[in-house]
Amino acid sequence: MKKWRRLSAAGIYLAAAAFLLLPLASCKIPEASPGTARVSRVIDGDTIELASGEHVRYIGIDTPELSPLEPYGREAKEANRELVEGKMVRLEIDTSETDRYDRLLRYVWIDDKMANLELVRLGLAEAKAYPPDTRYQVILEAAETEAKLAGRGMWGEEN
Repeated sequence: MKKWRRLSAAGIYLAAAAFLLLPLASCKIPEASPGTARVSRVIDGDTIELASGEHVRYIGIDTPELSPLEPYGREAKEANRELVEGKMVRLEIDTSETDRYDRLLRYVWIDDKMANLELVRLGLAEAKAYPPDTRYQVILEAAETEAKLAGRGMWGEEN
């Protein structure tokens, strides 16, 4: 007991912290936590490929097509690339796991931003409900209305 009394309070706390953290020193820290993945490439405005090879289709939005090329198709893909390509993203499921093409259906988050929503805000995607996956549909539709009123992207005056 006398040895502990000789240590200062800070020394005791430091020793306790070291003792508690020692087992963690040999643990491998995973690159991704559950529900996260690295985006290896952007396929188009609303579809990405993960490092695992899986394809993810964004829930609640539809972007112009690349084939055949529709107006703003390239811009939507480029904006999506800037948002997510090469980054770790969090994938949020709604109700359905996959679509008829076996793509994962997800809301895609970069930190605190939802890529699905950002594309709608930029006027490069329209909000499109695909029931039963409609958790954020009201927010997506409000963002579309805002983009239309501001004349952003495909909602601009020339279109």
